[in-house]
Amino acid sequence: MMQLIDTHAHLDEQAFDADRDEVIQRATDAGVTAIISIGITAETSRRAVELAQQFPNVYAVVGIQPNYVADVDETDWQKIEELAVAPKVVGIGETGLDRYWDYAPIQKQADYFTRHIELAKKLTLPFIVHCRDAETDVVAQLRQAAAGGMLSGVMHSFCGDLETARACLELGLHISLAGMVTFKKNDALRAVAKEIPADRLLVETDSPYLSPEPVRKIRRNEPAHVQHTSKLLATVRGVAADELANQTTENAKRLFRLD
Repeated sequence: MMQLIDTHAHLDEQAFDADRDEVIQRATDAGVTAIISIGITAETSRRAVELAQQFPNVYAVVGIQPNYVADVDETDWQKIEELAVAPKVVGIGETGLDRYWDYAPIQKQADYFTRHIELAKKLTLPFIVHCRDAETDVVAQLRQAAAGGMLSGVMHSFCGDLETARACLELGLHISLAGMVTFKKNDALRAVAKEIPADRLLVETDSPYLSPEPVRKIRRNEPAHVQHTSKLLATVRGVAADELANQTTENAKRLFRLD
Protein backbone atom coordinates (compact mmCIF):
# COMPACT_ATOMS: atom_id res chain seq x y z
CA MET A 1 0.00 0.00 0.00
CA MET A 2 1.25 3.47 -0.82
CA GLN A 3 2.07 5.76 2.08
CA LEU A 4 0.78 9.31 2.38
CA ILE A 5 1.14 12.22 4.81
CA ASP A 6 -1.57 14.86 5.10
CA THR A 7 0.62 17.88 5.82
CA HIS A 8 -2.24 20.26 6.63
CA ALA A 9 -5.50 19.42 8.41
CA HIS A 10 -7.54 21.11 11.11
CA LEU A 11 -8.41 18.09 13.22
CA ASP A 12 -9.50 20.25 16.16
CA GLU A 13 -12.43 21.67 14.16
CA GLN A 14 -15.94 21.14 15.46
CA ALA A 15 -16.76 19.27 12.25
CA PHE A 16 -14.77 16.33 13.63
CA ASP A 17 -16.08 16.36 17.19
CA ALA A 18 -18.60 13.57 16.67
CA ASP A 19 -16.29 11.04 15.01
CA ARG A 20 -12.66 12.16 15.25
CA ASP A 21 -11.39 8.68 16.14
CA GLU A 22 -13.13 7.18 13.09
CA VAL A 23 -11.79 9.95 10.84
CA ILE A 24 -8.24 9.18 11.92
CA GLN A 25 -8.83 5.44 11.49
CA ARG A 26 -10.16 5.97 7.95
CA ALA A 27 -7.05 7.97 7.15
CA THR A 28 -4.86 5.12 8.44
CA ASP A 29 -6.85 2.62 6.37
CA ALA A 30 -6.26 4.82 3.28
CA GLY A 31 -2.49 4.71 3.81
CA VAL A 32 -2.11 8.04 5.59
CA THR A 33 0.71 7.39 8.07
CA ALA A 34 0.75 10.88 9.61
CA ILE A 35 -1.54 13.89 9.87
CA ILE A 36 -0.25 17.35 10.75
CA SER A 37 -2.93 19.31 12.62
CA ILE A 38 -2.58 23.05 12.20
CA GLY A 39 -3.47 25.78 14.68
CA ILE A 40 -5.04 29.08 13.62
CA THR A 41 -5.37 30.71 17.06
CA ALA A 42 -3.76 30.21 20.47
CA GLU A 43 -6.71 28.02 21.50
CA THR A 44 -6.79 25.86 18.37
CA SER A 45 -3.01 25.51 18.59
CA ARG A 46 -3.40 24.21 22.13
CA ARG A 47 -5.96 21.70 20.91
CA ALA A 48 -3.65 20.61 18.09
CA VAL A 49 -0.95 19.89 20.67
CA GLU A 50 -3.45 17.90 22.75
CA LEU A 51 -4.49 15.85 19.72
CA ALA A 52 -0.83 15.11 18.96
CA GLN A 53 -0.51 13.72 22.47
CA GLN A 54 -3.68 11.67 22.10
CA PHE A 55 -3.00 10.08 18.70
CA PRO A 56 0.37 8.54 17.78
CA ASN A 57 0.09 9.47 14.09
CA VAL A 58 -0.92 13.12 14.66
CA TYR A 59 1.57 16.00 14.89
CA ALA A 60 0.95 19.68 15.64
CA VAL A 61 1.80 23.05 14.13
CA VAL A 62 1.10 26.11 16.28
CA GLY A 63 0.40 29.68 15.26
CA ILE A 64 -2.11 32.43 14.55
CA GLN A 65 -3.56 32.59 11.06
CA PRO A 66 -3.54 36.09 9.50
CA ASN A 67 -7.32 36.48 9.54
CA TYR A 68 -7.26 36.15 13.33
CA VAL A 69 -4.48 38.55 14.25
CA ALA A 70 -6.81 41.56 14.69
CA ASP A 71 -8.13 40.08 17.92
CA VAL A 72 -4.93 38.82 19.52
CA ASP A 73 -2.78 40.34 22.23
CA GLU A 74 0.66 39.63 23.65
CA THR A 75 -0.66 36.88 25.93
CA ASP A 76 -1.85 34.96 22.86
CA TRP A 77 1.58 35.23 21.30
CA GLN A 78 3.21 34.11 24.56
CA LYS A 79 0.99 31.03 24.48
CA ILE A 80 2.19 30.25 20.96
CA GLU A 81 5.81 30.58 22.07
CA GLU A 82 5.14 28.21 24.97
CA LEU A 83 3.29 25.68 22.81
CA ALA A 84 6.00 25.79 20.17
CA VAL A 85 8.34 23.74 22.36
CA ALA A 86 5.73 21.13 23.33
CA PRO A 87 6.26 17.49 22.30
CA LYS A 88 5.37 16.62 18.69
CA VAL A 89 5.17 20.25 17.54
CA VAL A 90 6.80 20.08 14.12
CA GLY A 91 6.19 23.56 12.70
CA ILE A 92 5.04 27.15 13.22
CA GLY A 93 1.89 28.60 11.63
CA GLU A 94 -0.19 28.90 9.81
CA THR A 95 0.92 32.46 9.16
CA GLY A 96 1.12 34.75 6.16
CA LEU A 97 -1.03 37.40 4.49
CA ASP A 98 -4.64 37.49 3.33
CA ARG A 99 -6.04 40.35 1.25
CA TYR A 100 -9.18 38.41 0.25
CA TRP A 101 -10.89 38.76 3.62
CA ASP A 102 -10.79 42.16 5.30
CA TYR A 103 -10.57 40.73 8.82
CA ALA A 104 -7.26 42.18 9.97
CA PRO A 105 -5.12 45.20 9.01
CA ILE A 106 -2.44 44.09 6.55
CA GLN A 107 0.30 45.73 8.65
CA LYS A 108 -0.67 43.67 11.69
CA GLN A 109 -0.75 40.55 9.50
CA ALA A 110 2.76 41.39 8.30
CA ASP A 111 3.98 41.92 11.87
CA TYR A 112 2.72 38.49 12.94
CA PHE A 113 4.07 36.90 9.76
CA THR A 114 7.52 38.16 10.78
CA ARG A 115 7.04 36.94 14.35
CA HIS A 116 6.19 33.43 13.15
CA ILE A 117 9.15 33.27 10.78
CA GLU A 118 11.55 34.45 13.48
CA LEU A 119 10.17 31.93 15.99
CA ALA A 120 10.51 29.16 13.40
CA LYS A 121 14.13 30.16 12.74
CA LYS A 122 14.90 30.28 16.46
CA LEU A 123 13.53 26.77 16.98
CA THR A 124 14.81 25.43 13.61
CA LEU A 125 11.27 24.44 12.61
CA PRO A 126 9.57 24.98 9.24
CA PHE A 127 6.78 27.56 9.01
CA ILE A 128 3.47 27.22 7.17
CA VAL A 129 2.38 30.07 4.88
CA HIS A 130 -1.23 31.04 4.19
CA CYS A 131 -1.43 33.29 1.13
CA ARG A 132 -4.65 34.56 -0.40
CA ASP A 133 -4.71 37.36 -2.98
CA ALA A 134 -1.38 38.52 -1.55
CA GLU A 135 1.29 36.74 -3.59
CA THR A 136 3.41 39.81 -4.32
CA ASP A 137 3.39 40.91 -0.68
CA VAL A 138 4.14 37.41 0.61
CA VAL A 139 7.08 36.90 -1.74
CA ALA A 140 8.50 40.33 -0.84
CA GLN A 141 8.26 39.59 2.88
CA LEU A 142 9.76 36.12 2.44
CA ARG A 143 12.69 37.58 0.50
CA GLN A 144 13.26 40.09 3.27
CA ALA A 145 13.14 37.32 5.88
CA ALA A 146 15.55 35.15 3.90
CA ALA A 147 18.11 37.99 3.73
CA GLY A 148 19.91 36.29 0.88
CA GLY A 149 19.76 32.86 2.50
CA MET A 150 17.30 29.98 2.42
CA LEU A 151 14.09 29.45 4.36
CA SER A 152 12.43 26.30 5.67
CA GLY A 153 8.69 26.29 5.15
CA VAL A 154 5.62 25.42 3.13
CA MET A 155 3.38 27.41 0.80
CA HIS A 156 0.20 25.68 1.94
CA SER A 157 -2.76 24.95 -0.32
CA PHE A 158 -0.86 26.68 -3.11
CA CYS A 159 -3.02 28.30 -5.78
CA GLY A 160 -0.67 30.93 -7.19
CA ASP A 161 0.99 31.16 -10.59
CA LEU A 162 4.27 29.64 -11.76
CA GLU A 163 6.20 32.86 -11.16
CA THR A 164 5.15 32.86 -7.50
CA ALA A 165 5.94 29.17 -7.15
CA ARG A 166 9.42 29.64 -8.60
CA ALA A 167 10.11 32.61 -6.33
CA CYS A 168 9.16 30.53 -3.28
CA LEU A 169 11.18 27.54 -4.47
CA GLU A 170 14.23 29.76 -4.93
CA LEU A 171 13.90 30.73 -1.27
CA GLY A 172 13.95 27.07 -0.21
CA LEU A 173 10.24 26.56 0.41
CA HIS A 174 8.10 23.52 -0.35
CA ILE A 175 4.86 23.73 -2.33
CA SER A 176 1.83 21.90 -0.92
CA LEU A 177 -1.22 21.19 -3.04
CA ALA A 178 -4.73 20.59 -1.73
CA GLY A 179 -8.08 19.66 -3.26
CA MET A 180 -8.28 22.74 -5.47
CA VAL A 181 -5.78 21.20 -7.90
CA THR A 182 -8.36 18.49 -8.65
CA PHE A 183 -11.19 20.91 -9.52
CA LYS A 184 -12.23 20.58 -13.15
CA LYS A 185 -11.72 24.25 -14.05
CA ASN A 186 -8.26 24.45 -12.47
CA ASP A 187 -6.10 23.68 -15.52
CA ALA A 188 -3.79 26.60 -14.70
CA LEU A 189 -2.98 25.21 -11.25
CA ARG A 190 -2.40 21.73 -12.68
CA ALA A 191 0.04 23.26 -15.16
CA VAL A 192 1.94 24.79 -12.23
CA ALA A 193 1.83 21.47 -10.36
CA LYS A 194 3.66 19.78 -13.26
CA GLU A 195 6.62 22.14 -12.78
CA ILE A 196 7.25 21.71 -9.03
CA PRO A 197 10.48 19.76 -8.39
CA ALA A 198 9.67 16.31 -7.05
CA ASP A 199 11.67 16.84 -3.87
CA ARG A 200 9.72 20.01 -2.94
CA LEU A 201 6.18 18.74 -3.44
CA LEU A 202 3.75 18.04 -0.59
CA VAL A 203 0.07 17.04 -0.44
CA GLU A 204 -2.60 18.11 2.03
CA THR A 205 -6.34 18.24 2.58
CA ASP A 206 -6.84 21.48 4.54
CA SER A 207 -9.74 19.45 5.94
CA PRO A 208 -12.52 19.92 6.84
CA TYR A 209 -12.38 22.31 3.84
CA LEU A 210 -11.68 21.89 0.11
CA SER A 211 -12.91 18.34 -0.58
CA PRO A 212 -11.17 17.13 -3.76
CA GLU A 213 -12.72 15.49 -6.78
CA PRO A 214 -14.23 12.88 -6.90
CA VAL A 215 -15.58 13.46 -3.37
CA ARG A 216 -16.08 17.20 -3.78
CA LYS A 217 -19.81 16.92 -3.10
CA ILE A 218 -19.01 15.63 0.38
CA ARG A 219 -19.13 18.87 2.33
CA ARG A 220 -16.71 17.80 5.05
CA ASN A 221 -13.26 16.95 3.82
CA GLU A 222 -11.08 14.60 5.88
CA PRO A 223 -7.46 13.38 5.85
CA ALA A 224 -8.25 10.08 4.06
CA HIS A 225 -9.18 12.17 1.00
CA VAL A 226 -5.58 13.24 0.47
CA GLN A 227 -5.29 10.06 -1.61
CA HIS A 228 -7.42 11.66 -4.35
CA THR A 229 -5.21 14.74 -4.61
CA SER A 230 -2.12 12.54 -4.65
CA LYS A 231 -3.48 10.31 -7.43
CA LEU A 232 -4.48 13.30 -9.55
CA LEU A 233 -1.01 14.81 -9.16
CA ALA A 234 0.57 11.53 -10.22
CA THR A 235 -1.51 11.57 -13.40
CA VAL A 236 -0.71 15.22 -14.09
CA ARG A 237 3.01 14.64 -13.59
CA GLY A 238 3.09 11.37 -15.52
CA VAL A 239 4.34 9.13 -12.72
CA ALA A 240 2.93 6.09 -10.92
CA ALA A 241 0.55 6.80 -8.04
CA ASP A 242 2.74 5.01 -5.49
CA GLU A 243 5.83 6.87 -6.70
CA LEU A 244 4.16 10.27 -6.17
CA ALA A 245 2.79 9.23 -2.78
CA ASN A 246 6.11 7.87 -1.57
CA GLN A 247 8.01 10.95 -2.80
CA THR A 248 5.72 13.42 -1.04
CA THR A 249 5.83 11.28 2.10
CA GLU A 250 9.63 11.31 2.13
CA ASN A 251 9.58 15.08 1.54
CA ALA A 252 7.23 15.60 4.51
CA LYS A 253 9.27 13.32 6.77
CA ARG A 254 12.43 15.22 5.92
CA LEU A 255 10.96 18.70 6.27
CA PHE A 256 9.05 18.09 9.50
CA ARG A 257 11.62 15.63 10.89
CA LEU A 258 8.97 13.00 11.50
CA ASP A 259 9.88 9.66 13.08
